[in-house]
Amino acid sequence: MTPGARQATFRTAALTGGALACFAANSLLCRAALRPGLVDPATFTLVRVASGAAALGLAQLVARRARPAGGTLGSAAALVLYAAAFSLAYVRIGAGVGALILFGAVQLTMVGWAAARGARPRPVQVAGLLIALAGLGWLVLPGVAAPDPVGTGLMLLAGTAWGTYSLRGRGATDPLATTAHNFLLGLPAAAALAAWLAPGSHATAAGLALATVSGAIASGGGYALWYAVLPALGATRAAVVQLAVPVLAGLGASAFLGEPLTARIAAAGAAILVGVALALRG
Repeated sequence: MTPGARQATFRTAALTGGALACFAANSLLCRAALRPGLVDPATFTLVRVASGAAALGLAQLVARRARPAGGTLGSAAALVLYAAAFSLAYVRIGAGVGALILFGAVQLTMVGWAAARGARPRPVQVAGLLIALAGLGWLVLPGVAAPDPVGTGLMLLAGTAWGTYSLRGRGATDPLATTAHNFLLGLPAAAALAAWLAPGSHATAAGLALATVSGAIASGGGYALWYAVLPALGATRAAVVQLAVPVLAGLGASAFLGEPLTARIAAAGAAILVGVALALRG
């Protein structure tokens, strides 16, 4: 491998790792704010989108670039749909389980799109996909340890929306500007949702702080990193590699939020990790 190729590989790995860490942090921050009722889901979503837009806009100014541009209404709609369904789901299900369901749906969306476009995965990638989905399927089967069905449905919707947002960002030439523009375009929809659900709204200083960190750092920064690395990964690998996030989120939820790490969750997480390893090997 040439020095240039090694540098490119290291850059891709570093950006991917940073983005995945931000994704896992979002699950933990959202659950930490919503589980004890520190803020309602609609207000959390609005503050998350608004703080993300503000942080990315400030980054644009610091970089002395032109105003945010490159986003689209379609991408903004997918972003807000993901954020809203994500918040509503985390009122009902745990951070680790929610991340498993979310990124399982992301994988189905992105790999399915790639296959429909003719980018057929290799046999070893198919094996990895099937193993990962088997773990996810076992997790959500009805039973004593199965998650709430409404929360599951909302998180599946969030995963489909995030997969769509990721696919739409593969051609972004300026990840920072495009992400900033998408957040700005999505802000009115997030405000409309908060206004619609205003009768049930409530917020504490701690809840608003968690939403701000989620938006400004884990979302704004994480999504800009993700848009930067997407062209190097491709749709199939970008879909599969995100399944490492539930493992990070599950460990974090157990360590920081006191959520139980059950045998069912551990086995599903192990299956997903094996699937990811096989897909990346392919």
